[in-house]
Amino acid sequence: MPEGDTIFRTARSLGRALAGKPITAFRSTYPKLTRFHDDTPLTGQSIERVEARGKWLLIHFSGGATLVTHMLMSGSWHIYRRGERWQKPRFDMRIVLENAEYIAVGFKVPVAEMHTAQSLARDRRIPQSTIDVLCREFDSEEAERRLLAYPSEEVGDVLLHQDVLAGVGNVFKSEICFVTGIHPFAKVSALAPGQVKALVATARRLVGANVLEDSGDTIVTYGGRQRRTTNSSNPGQSLWVYGRHGEPCRRCGQPVRRRLQGPDVRITFWCATCQPMPDGAQVDG
Repeated sequence: MPEGDTIFRTARSLGRALAGKPITAFRSTYPKLTRFHDDTPLTGQSIERVEARGKWLLIHFSGGATLVTHMLMSGSWHIYRRGERWQKPRFDMRIVLENAEYIAVGFKVPVAEMHTAQSLARDRRIPQSTIDVLCREFDSEEAERRLLAYPSEEVGDVLLHQDVLAGVGNVFKSEICFVTGIHPFAKVSALAPGQVKALVATARRLVGANVLEDSGDTIVTYGGRQRRTTNSSNPGQSLWVYGRHGEPCRRCGQPVRRRLQGPDVRITFWCATCQPMPDGAQVDG
């Protein structure tokens, strides 16, 4: 599933390609989107801005509507110049937005809805800016309070709650815990105040480091970039623990462990030496 950094970069590229330019064509395989376009044509409108909120991508039209999409595990947005060959088959197309220069294609986008400003504000699935780790309006104290509201849950699970730290996904979860030296299976109630602050600050830093501004006008047409949480420029050393089960920890040399975690059965990676369990607590595996 794309995490917040991927959605942020996607929104940035879509904004560069689409914002401020009249839409010349719109089509979708989803009947509700097609019906909306039939009733309230999007062609002729401009896109005011493209916004990322956690794992949600919002395209705001000049007529007041907002197209909201979520990629889940399979979706992606591509941008093509006119005449450029698509990198995915046309039967995977779900949404197309065109202007005079570019064609934006949503492939296998599983969640796509049109919202008004009022319905968007009411939708509790879509996070507010104050809990999106990549937003300038992010409220660290509020995030700490929300994290502490789950005392009986494991830290690794709570980091994935999008009502706590919107934009953090499974890769960053393991990396955040490693960098802060916190065992991902420890209960939130076992955290010291300084550890809570460190988790929130590290989440912002690691995710933010993966969306650093580029040249200012680059439009990424498709494909992604390698995620990095270490300071190494070696592509093979870009992550501390994620995906490295059985390999030596980059700090202490002990084997990295992995275990399924939480009701969604997500894989978690950690180093038992660098991330000890709090006194009196135990974990299997």
